[in-house]
Amino acid sequence: MPDTIRINARMIVAYQEGEHRLLEDGCVVVEGNEIIHVGPDWDGAADIVIDAGDRVVTPGLINTHSHLAGSPLDKSFIEDVGKRQWSMSGLVEMLPARGAAMDAEAAEACVDYSMAELLRTGTTTVMEIGGIGDYVAEAADKAGLRAYIANGYRSGRWLTRDGKRVEYEWDEEAGDEGFDAAVKFIERIDGSANGRIKGFLSPAQIDTCTEALLVKSRQASDAMRVPLALHVSQSVFEFDAMTQRHGMTPVEWLDSIGFLSEWNILGHVIIIAGSSWAQYSGDDLTMLAESGASVAHCVWVFARRGIAMESFPGYLRRGVNMTLGTDTNPQSMIEALRWTSVIGKIIDRNTETVTGLDVFNAATLNAARMLHRDDLGRISPGAKADMLFWDVGAMFMAPLRDPIRNLVYNATPEDLKEVMIDGNWVVRDGAVLNVDERAVSQNLQFAGERMWAEMGDGDWAKRGVDELSPQLLKPFAG
Repeated sequence: MPDTIRINARMIVAYQEGEHRLLEDGCVVVEGNEIIHVGPDWDGAADIVIDAGDRVVTPGLINTHSHLAGSPLDKSFIEDVGKRQWSMSGLVEMLPARGAAMDAEAAEACVDYSMAELLRTGTTTVMEIGGIGDYVAEAADKAGLRAYIANGYRSGRWLTRDGKRVEYEWDEEAGDEGFDAAVKFIERIDGSANGRIKGFLSPAQIDTCTEALLVKSRQASDAMRVPLALHVSQSVFEFDAMTQRHGMTPVEWLDSIGFLSEWNILGHVIIIAGSSWAQYSGDDLTMLAESGASVAHCVWVFARRGIAMESFPGYLRRGVNMTLGTDTNPQSMIEALRWTSVIGKIIDRNTETVTGLDVFNAATLNAARMLHRDDLGRISPGAKADMLFWDVGAMFMAPLRDPIRNLVYNATPEDLKEVMIDGNWVVRDGAVLNVDERAVSQNLQFAGERMWAEMGDGDWAKRGVDELSPQLLKPFAG
């Protein structure tokens, strides 16, 4: 029989009657990988009693959109760089240049580094979209992370030949082959690592997939009961391409072909009808809300380029199920919580329009709803033992009155001291147990240096790294 562990804590963000509630001076009881009791006290016997002291215990955070095999190498390269014409987007120049310069070892170094970064910043469940799913599954298993993994596929790709216009190259056969491989991957890995590793489907981008591929993906999602992810309304050039092809917005077109469902996790959905970015009339949000589709909002990847959703609280008010992802670096759900709330306030010009609890719910309960999991994103009997332990006495957590406000607006990774996933400790005293943090950071540095040296082949103008992303500091003369 598994050990029964009783954890006493000063504050617990517990789940009761459909919402998070604050339990002070209470306890959580874990048996195996499951929470069996939450309350002020417990009269049962425990094999192990842990006095968590001044810890605040919260449910783990669910990161619904990530690209672990490349995002860490955005760092020190993609910031402060972009076209002044919004229709182009850094997607078409910077990401292909990065991808072509990376070797297979670099992609694996990114995944290894990501395991530590995610655990250190509050992610206990991650949804990864990439192309080396088997390696991600192995790394997540070793690190103790809970992961949903998709090998992406598409019917074509976008590119630019002159840095001014976006073009498309099509290979529908490759899209079909990628779909078949993605299904087989799910069948192979789903439910491994004591159920921590699961699969989902992810046709890559709405503008690089044929209608037939998207319809086939929706049918497979329904049959397999797995999430169905798609990048949608993420750039002006994509929005324009879809309206030119179909006379409809991307969301309208998805609705017209029967793609939208409660299993959808749509990445970004920022360039929509009614927004100033699109300058196109319509009501995409009603379609999303009525279909039950969820949105993975990744605030930082857009905010660093001066782009903001209009607006996160506005989507909530319209009934859209909003979740949070990291997408790029930093892969920190702590940062995702903070920037989502703050930028939502700025766009609405109202401090009360979105609260810390709204974004915390997006990273927990809303994400669990999208995954059709009532055992994630909460601390309650029957839930998986995925929990975060925050140090009340740490510099940026004191003084503490409202734990959610402190976490969203003040906490840092240094304040997160312990992480438990599936009943197992994966972070203790601020250190990741199953990943050598210094080694993975060093390997990522080596990967970056190799990538920067090879930059050019993937760029339309064959520019090197210092042309694509000039250093901010001039060399010291001496």
